[in-house]
Amino acid sequence: MIYVCRKEHFNAAHKLWNPKWSEEKNVEVFGPCANVNWHGHNFELIVMVKGTPDPETGFVVDLKKLSTTIRTLVIDRVDHKNLNVDVDFMEGKLASCENLVMEFWKILEPAVRELTHHGGLHKLTLYETPRNFVEYFGD
Repeated sequence: MIYVCRKEHFNAAHKLWNPKWSEEKNVEVFGPCANVNWHGHNFELIVMVKGTPDPETGFVVDLKKLSTTIRTLVIDRVDHKNLNVDVDFMEGKLASCENLVMEFWKILEPAVRELTHHGGLHKLTLYETPRNFVEYFGD
């Protein structure tokens, strides 16, 4: 099995806020990430695809097609957006990286499976900051 990665970038704002809680509890749990006026990040999304190379191309996945798919299905929908109010697939969900990466998986998994030769989506890594990131394997 070969693993191929593509990194994409987007900028987005959000706030971590549970509407069921008081302002005090939100600030206690989420700290400055609960800022009423939002805050932003320069996100990095790494899409890892697994498969066997196609004997005609030598590719597990055509990286140009993978990039276009990621940009069309995900990046264009979140770049320079407010994740809490502008992104339809985040409606009703806390705008944490954990929830965001799971939604990305739901969107990308079927499309990536179509692009690969005997493989599919293996892992998504979402960097919120250089030191804070989540990884998701679709489990």
